[in-house]
Parts: sequence; structure tokens; C-alpha cells
Amino acid sequence: MSGKKDFYEILGVTKSSTKDEIKKAYRKLAMQFHPDRNPGDKAAEAKFKEASEAAEVLLDDQKKAQYDQFGHAGLGGMGGGFGGGFGGEGFQDLGDIFGDIFGDILGGGRRRGRRSSGRPGNDLELNLNISFHDAAFGVEKTISVTRHATCLACHGSGGKNGAKPVNCNICGGLGEVRRQQGFFTVATTCPKCHGSGQTISDPCGSCHGSGLTKKKSDLAVKIPSGIDSGQRLKLSGEGDVGLGGAPNGDLYVNIEIDEHEFFDRDGFDVICTVPISFSQAALGAEIEVPTLVGKVSLKVPAGIQSGKRMRLKAKGIQKLGGHGLGDQIVQIHVETPTKLTPEQRQMFEKLSEVENTSNGPLTRSFFDRMKEFFQ
Repeated sequence: MSGKKDFYEILGVTKSSTKDEIKKAYRKLAMQFHPDRNPGDKAAEAKFKEASEAAEVLLDDQKKAQYDQFGHAGLGGMGGGFGGGFGGEGFQDLGDIFGDIFGDILGGGRRRGRRSSGRPGNDLELNLNISFHDAAFGVEKTISVTRHATCLACHGSGGKNGAKPVNCNICGGLGEVRRQQGFFTVATTCPKCHGSGQTISDPCGSCHGSGLTKKKSDLAVKIPSGIDSGQRLKLSGEGDVGLGGAPNGDLYVNIEIDEHEFFDRDGFDVICTVPISFSQAALGAEIEVPTLVGKVSLKVPAGIQSGKRMRLKAKGIQKLGGHGLGDQIVQIHVETPTKLTPEQRQMFEKLSEVENTSNGPLTRSFFDRMKEFFQ
């Protein structure tokens, strides 16, 4: 009887699992136990080999059928040993997965065949500070960005006087170099041509063969109403220029909003704290409060308490997409005077002689609860 573990148990799948589920399970184990991630770890290498052998069988319909019926003995010479019988459908599936794994481990995607001479432009990113008011209602801003543009001297070819690129003598035009490691041949970006597969024999004196030059440009950016700090705008094609017909990169504009003198933001609502006096709170008053579009009059009811919030409908921030306005929340703050004139002190002393502290709702509640507590 074979001493090998059950292939389904190794991968943590069942006989009814789909190929995608088997691939996903194998990829997880391969990433965990790959020799490149566990140098010198023989146990991890053994687990990687074990998982690869299991996946190679279970991803091949013919081998899987034999294994399901007869177990390990049913594989015979069909190759169910890692490194000894690849070539069927299962190996092709593993090849796809290996490419993804190498991309994750080595920091680049899988590459096949000759590299295209085209190279997409890099994405760029910059920060833009705008005012609270501009964020609320939108604005158009002009920004300056320094980016790579096509070299005018060589028209982006990188060669002097029309010199043409030639295949890189290190990678032979593949854009990658290969090295044997463990069970696999690992591909990495060519250090000489940086993945392009080509070099310039007579480079342009202006761009030194890169085909690129730095250029500062001014761009108009439309800031939509309702945008908030931390959000960003994407300007497609406004990044570094692409070479050889490849697309330009994109430009990302990160938005930061300056603090406002009066307002704080809560979604599309604005909050404004307004101070009033004792007498205004007790007797009620009509006060002026600032809004994003100017001053408005607000009636404060008699007996209002500090911290009370009043709502001004549709006086807030324009919602993204133009779907209405938020509200303005007016938070009342009853202000205690810190310096009294002799006349004011005299009036407050007279008030203290006649005022009934039990008239306040908070006071009544507090003393009623305290009385109950000490009974």
C-alpha cells in the first residue's frame, strides 16, 4: 500500500471541487511553501513538491479519473510524480499558476516570448489643496505637472540621427534573463535593457537613449462639487508619455481641503457653532448666522439649552452628481461671561436672589434623580 498522502487532503479540496477551486487551493500552498520564500527550508520544499504533485494529477482529467478509481497505484507510468511526468493538461494549468506565482514573488508579471518595444507611460500623482467653499460647490483649477514627454530630438526613438534599436545582447531581445533555481527556471527583468528587449547602439545626446525628456505643463482640472478630503481625481492619459505606441500613464490628483473659519463638515452637511448669551437663551432671540452662501436670520426659542442643534435645510454642501444640497447644523453654545462690569455683576447678583434653579429641565432631572439615589 502506498505511503503517500491523499491528494485531495493535501490540497484541502474534495472530489467534487472544480478546477478553479483546485487551482486556488494549490496557488495558496505554492505561495506559502515556494522555495524562493523559504530558502534552505527542506520541510517547506517538501510541502511545495507534495502540493505540486497533487495539483498536477487533479488538474488532468485522465489522471484524476485513474486516481479516483485506483488511488496512487492507478497512476502507474502516467507521471503522477513531481518533476518526472509533466506534459499533460494538468501541467499546462500548473504552468499558468506558476507564472502568476513568480510574478508575485519576483515583483513582476509573467512574460512569454519576445517583448514589445512599446512601453506604457508611468502613472503620476500629486496633491492639491482647495478651499472649503470650492469643495462645497466645485471649481476649476490650473495645476502644474512635470512629466516625461517624447524627446523632440529623436522623436522618441532614443537613437541619434535615426539610429535604430537593436536586440539586447544580454537577453537576446526577450527582455528577461533566466536562472535555474530548485525545480524551476526563474525569469527576471533584464538589467541592461530593463525589460524592453532592445538597446540603442548610438544613443540620442538629448535624452541619452531613453526617448524621453522632462516637461512642465499646465493642466485645467475640474473639481466636482461635494468632493471631500482624501478623495482623488483621475486624469486619463495625463501621466508620463508611452513609448513605441504604448498608452500614456494617468495622473491622479489627491484632494485636501483647507479648514474653514466657521464650518466643520459631516458628509454633505456643515456644522456651525454659534455662541449666544444667557439672556438670549432664556428669553429667546433672533440672531444672524453665517452660511456658505451668506448670512441668514435664525429664531432661537426661549429656554434653549447649550448644545442644542437647529437645522437649516439645503444650506449645506452640493452633493456629488448634483443631487441636491446637504443641510447646515447650527449648534447653540450658551456662553458664560468671563469678565463682568460692576453694573453687570450687580444685575447678576440681583438675578441670583430671585431665580429659581429648579425651573431648568436639566436641573430638575438631576436633583430628582439624586434624591432617588440617596433614599
